[in-house]
Amino acid sequence: MTLAHRYQAVRRHSLALAEPLSDEDCGAQSMPDASPIKWHLAHTTWFFETFILERMERGFAPFHPAFRILFNSYYNGIGEKHPRPQRGLLTRPAMAQVRAYRANVDTRIARLLEVAPSAELEMLLTLGLQHEQQHQELMLTDVKHLLAQSLLRPAFMELPLLVAGAAPPLEWLVFDGGLTEVGHDGQGFSFDNEVPRHKQYIAPFALASRLVTNGEYLNFINAGGYANAALWLAEGWDWVRTQNLRAPIYWFQDEKGAWQEFTLHGPQPLDLNRPATHISLFEADAYAHWAGARLPTEFEWEHAAAQAPLETGALHPAGASKGGLQQMYGHCWQWTSSSYAPYPGFAAAEGALGEYNGKFMLNQYVLRGASCATPEGHARASYRNFFPAGARWQFTGIRLAK
Repeated sequence: MTLAHRYQAVRRHSLALAEPLSDEDCGAQSMPDASPIKWHLAHTTWFFETFILERMERGFAPFHPAFRILFNSYYNGIGEKHPRPQRGLLTRPAMAQVRAYRANVDTRIARLLEVAPSAELEMLLTLGLQHEQQHQELMLTDVKHLLAQSLLRPAFMELPLLVAGAAPPLEWLVFDGGLTEVGHDGQGFSFDNEVPRHKQYIAPFALASRLVTNGEYLNFINAGGYANAALWLAEGWDWVRTQNLRAPIYWFQDEKGAWQEFTLHGPQPLDLNRPATHISLFEADAYAHWAGARLPTEFEWEHAAAQAPLETGALHPAGASKGGLQQMYGHCWQWTSSSYAPYPGFAAAEGALGEYNGKFMLNQYVLRGASCATPEGHARASYRNFFPAGARWQFTGIRLAK
């Protein structure tokens, strides 16, 4: 597929994700850590306009001068930004104008691609497409949080969610460890936080063959897991007590006391055989302590993942179906015990693009794998996702280690 065709495919898919939603859905912001769908569609367009057209288009003129501020996310090198918690207040521009903005920028990018792209243009377009695909996953997780706020509990997609088969018994797979190489190997695209590849010593360890299921996590709840301070990190215990938490974010009990889970398919009876998801690091760590295990380091996870097959999900994590190492990709992002920090020799790019990853390397934890909402092509062993310990609105699950 040519770069021009790939550009068109990625851009069409973002619009397709918004298609089931009303304009009212697309403009609402359910919490400061989420963004409206309309903002995602505009911001990803802003990325191409700001980092490509502004640099390379002859006679460049912005589609709208105010968009430079309205749809800047966190790039201080670009200039002022609209406050993130107030993105839901942007009733203007309307969705129709955002679609016009996307069409305008797409036409102008296509003109640049009428001749063979330079190495710089190819690099920037590839990064922009990877960036937009990251936002496609955020669109799904953000709209899920938004729809969950309604007492109507509407479905994003009217598709059946089948009951998973019985989960196979959890196995402990032993890895010898030793001196190994971690980080991206240079084949294909990577983000700057995946390099440089370097040597890392790993002690012998065991990794769970599959993710923790809803049924297993329900056992933790029924055993008083959310009421036992001894299981929790100090900050996690404060987090649980302050918010009066007793279950994952999208779990609720119906009038008969039966557990339900809100999904992108709407509310569903809690499927005990599917992976527990939307779990914070605090919850994952407490569960691991309760289960007599721990969370893996990011290097243990990457070492093991070299032997794992790629899997893809749908709109919700699927159940395990066999023995051996599985569910490493395509179901849930998996928490590790590793703080998000630069690799030895890491160097951020010059200019505003250098703000993409490096400046967030503080007070975050690394997640590995990929989720059911992760676009195709983003799952690789070296991919480093990161969130603060209390984040649980993403498709995040638990992989145990010993």
